[in-house]
Amino acid sequence: MSAESPIVIAIDGPAGAGKSTLARLLARDLDYTYIDTGAMYRAVGLFATQRGIGLDDGPALAGLVEGLSFAFPWIEGELHTIVDDEDVSTAIRTPEGAMNASTVSKVPEVRSALVARQRRMGAAGGVVMEGRDIGTVVFPEAELKVFLTASARMRGKRRLGQMQGRGQEGDLETIIGEIKARDLQDSTREHSPLRPADDSVLVDTSQLPIERVRNILLRLARGRIDPDSA
Repeated sequence: MSAESPIVIAIDGPAGAGKSTLARLLARDLDYTYIDTGAMYRAVGLFATQRGIGLDDGPALAGLVEGLSFAFPWIEGELHTIVDDEDVSTAIRTPEGAMNASTVSKVPEVRSALVARQRRMGAAGGVVMEGRDIGTVVFPEAELKVFLTASARMRGKRRLGQMQGRGQEGDLETIIGEIKARDLQDSTREHSPLRPADDSVLVDTSQLPIERVRNILLRLARGRIDPDSA
């Protein structure tokens, strides 16, 4: 790889580990495209529910995916998820949306369709892609793979704070239980289970401020983009 070549940065980890926040910051720091694959699965769950498609109906869900368009634009300083010209940024960020995403993500036809879409989106490099299987399945050849984690309680506190910031109510212990349930579902599914890639950099964010982790990831990324500067 030549100096200053655009790379693929894969950021994986469980819910609430800081993937979305840090991926967005890193994309802005590097002027890269940000791709939220978790939002794509949430959107599939949302649109399937709206259209009366069973969350285990592989062929119908695959057809749904093929017909959807995805974009992640910055609007007034905030990243939004736009699907078929509809802003679903808030609609997909609910506990039900999280579990529906986890459910459809177990369907092989859905994973196959979305992985193919994600590979096309990141083929030219210059992307920060975050999710649960980016470094293991979507882009196993990514130049930088990071696996973020944190304790379930810390992740629950973060998720509650996000919900409150959107004007939603929640109970911490309930949220922690939902996080543990999703962790179990994601890590034990047959297809593309949640796990760090063998060559990923593991970062526990439980006790680290966001800016500290941001600097760690930025240093790692710049070292991969221009190895001579490392």
